[in-house]
Amino acid sequence: MKIFTKSAVISTGLILGLSAVTFAQTPLSGYMQGKNGGGISFSMTHENYKHVYLYPDEVNATPIFNQVSTNSFNIYGTYGVSNKLDLIFNVPFIQTLGSGNADVLKDLGYSNSREGAQDLSAFAKYEFTKKGNLSIQGSLGFTTPLSDYKVNEGLQSIVAIGNKATTINAIGIGHYMTKSGLFATAQLGYSFRTTEVPDAVLSQLKVGFASKRFYVDAYIGNQTSTGGVDILRNGFTGFFPTTKVNYTRVGGSLYTPIDGNFGISAGGGALVAGRNVGKSYYGTVGLTYNFKYLDF
Repeated sequence: MKIFTKSAVISTGLILGLSAVTFAQTPLSGYMQGKNGGGISFSMTHENYKHVYLYPDEVNATPIFNQVSTNSFNIYGTYGVSNKLDLIFNVPFIQTLGSGNADVLKDLGYSNSREGAQDLSAFAKYEFTKKGNLSIQGSLGFTTPLSDYKVNEGLQSIVAIGNKATTINAIGIGHYMTKSGLFATAQLGYSFRTTEVPDAVLSQLKVGFASKRFYVDAYIGNQTSTGGVDILRNGFTGFFPTTKVNYTRVGGSLYTPIDGNFGISAGGGALVAGRNVGKSYYGTVGLTYNFKYLDF
């Protein structure tokens, strides 16, 4: 009978929550793939918000568009170049949909939707040391726009598919896993961003359980911008990429193999605090092909 390797199962849980437009988990886990290990995942995510965390108060409807939903299709891959070095990538395709009044939008020259390829993310992750159950890792990666999507359209940019910045992201990772399969992973990093998009500090804590047949996790993630302006406040010119975007997001995911090298996944979460962001909720499902399994 075929039994999946533990690394094949646990490597796939992190695809969940990669809602590509806004406020996702980092595309990194604390697990190393091992030489020639890894996999490729295809996921669909739906995200929706109506309330918005504007400074200094939360408002109960999105300006102009009332509420906004986002549908994304993600292609996510990992590959173990060696036992110490992994490569990771993610490619999202996005559709954003507003619910604005058609007559109002016509008068403003706005549209309720935007869609297209968003930003390619690519990371290299290296395990510096492993002592007992503790692994210390570091990652360096970048994101860059895949298409010529628009970001300088005034309030129309509320439904833009991204901020059109190239970023360089440096992240440190500490991963602890017991023999029983319980684990905790902490990440802390800094995102350097081009154009006028503010840099940001990124952090995440994830806990869960991983075995050959089952993976489950829960996480809390945070972004804190180091600069920027507030929407519709002093200094705001209508160019949304310059805004200060802070948020705290919680969520979880579940993965299980189904046959051969394939597995299925599901997850969800919510943005529970923030600044200049929508109070969003998301759900996601995915299919993964793993490169490795064991025969017994």
